[in-house]
Amino acid sequence: MKYPSVYLIVLNWNAAKLLEETLLSLKQVTYPNLKIIVVDNGSIDESVKMVKKKFSELHLICNKENLGFGEGNNVGISYALEQNADYILLLNNDVEVDPEFVTELVNVAESSAEVGMVAPKIYFFEPKNKIWYAGATVNFFTGVCAHIGLREFENGQYEEVKETDYICGCSMLVKAEVLRKIGMFDPIYSPAYAEDVDLSQRAKISGYKLLYSPKAKVWHKVSSSSGGDINPTKTALRIKHNFIFFKKFAKPYHWLTIIPYIGFATLFFLLKQILSGNFGIFASVFKGFFNVLKSLFGKK
Repeated sequence: MKYPSVYLIVLNWNAAKLLEETLLSLKQVTYPNLKIIVVDNGSIDESVKMVKKKFSELHLICNKENLGFGEGNNVGISYALEQNADYILLLNNDVEVDPEFVTELVNVAESSAEVGMVAPKIYFFEPKNKIWYAGATVNFFTGVCAHIGLREFENGQYEEVKETDYICGCSMLVKAEVLRKIGMFDPIYSPAYAEDVDLSQRAKISGYKLLYSPKAKVWHKVSSSSGGDINPTKTALRIKHNFIFFKKFAKPYHWLTIIPYIGFATLFFLLKQILSGNFGIFASVFKGFFNVLKSLFGKK
């Protein structure tokens, strides 16, 4: 049986404990033609020392500074392409994996030449039967990108291989030929958020299928490496980068519905935060929209 080469890239920044747990989990992976690359984004903690001491067999790339999610991963992707990888598999530094997850992803990817990217079924780390990602949707009329199955408990749902609108950067398998054709992550989304949606959209435009593989399973310690599920920095970046994405790919007529929908959705979100006593979120929302206005109407 032929096993295409898979270069698995784990990007890390100041998360030695999380990284160690992820790398220990990867030791259980059964796929025989797997090469693991750790890309460290200028950490000042014990991350690099830990990898050199406990995982010396892995290839370690040390960036001099924190390049963010997209550009940091691009360093690892460039190396993998130079090594003539067949596939590049990106994996967050805060996940644990099923031993068969690489095999399942590759099986789906190899099922057709049209398949360009594949995603696993992603669960919350705790509780382990709570779904975080089972495919995703991009709605060009509402300006909303959303995970399918988010916060649902496992009950046998979402168990079929299916097309998806985007592959989450938390864990994505990409054919090397796709990256050679469409390029890597767009640095416009630095430091993080929406670059995975952008890459997925470019792959779709180039004629590739994006598939969700439910038999491939990973568990995500959601946002533990970026400070919680809702925080001001993340909220501002998500708002800004969401608009950048739709500015790139939406048609003019889409904005007739995107703008009012986002306006009402934001008011509802703010009301919900008020009722929850989370008053600090206001500044980040307004900062996000200020950055949106600059990105929409300012100079590039």
